[in-house]
Amino acid sequence: MDKQMVFEWAAMLMSYKFALDEMSTKLTILNEELQFVQDYNPIEHVKTRIKSPESIVEKLKRKGLEVSKENAAAHIRDIAGVRVICSFSTDVYSVYEMIRRQGDVKVLEMKDYIKNPKPNGYQSLHLIIEIPIFLSERIEHVNVEIQIRTIAMDFWASLEHKIYYQFHEDMPESIRDELKETADMIAMLDKRMLGLKDEVQRFGTPQPTLM
Repeated sequence: MDKQMVFEWAAMLMSYKFALDEMSTKLTILNEELQFVQDYNPIEHVKTRIKSPESIVEKLKRKGLEVSKENAAAHIRDIAGVRVICSFSTDVYSVYEMIRRQGDVKVLEMKDYIKNPKPNGYQSLHLIIEIPIFLSERIEHVNVEIQIRTIAMDFWASLEHKIYYQFHEDMPESIRDELKETADMIAMLDKRMLGLKDEVQRFGTPQPTLM
């Protein structure tokens, strides 16, 4: 990809950056509102990323599509990505509902890999949403991929990605089995921590002792 093409694609990707900025702001507002109203914030932290032009071109070629900005916008829905990390699995669905209720956000697709994990054990809630961005002379509707998962799920996914990157398709079966077993342990840990949280809530907040 020559410099001129990189510049043109960078201009296109600016819209995706604005969409990420818009979505990040929405999540921050929702989280801070819940912290104020309920004294509880479901979101631990948010990460964002935009695919590089080189990565987009590679994905278009893998799909057997002509390399063009138009095809990128039409056929690659994860150019802009948001990862939302929550404390508990119930928070994942709470955040999803808050996003779904936003008047200017349209949920195009939802895949629940928490209730239905991938064969390797991967868990996360994936959304493709469409969000408007208001530019000086027009409004653009931009797709953003949102992944919502717990801290434990994110820990497993991050390490699995690093291990997979080393082996690619040649990962030994023993390591695949170990990763799946670890994913099952992560899922059990999430359930136990959620149970502990519910138990703490049943006891209620201790009142201070008067002297």
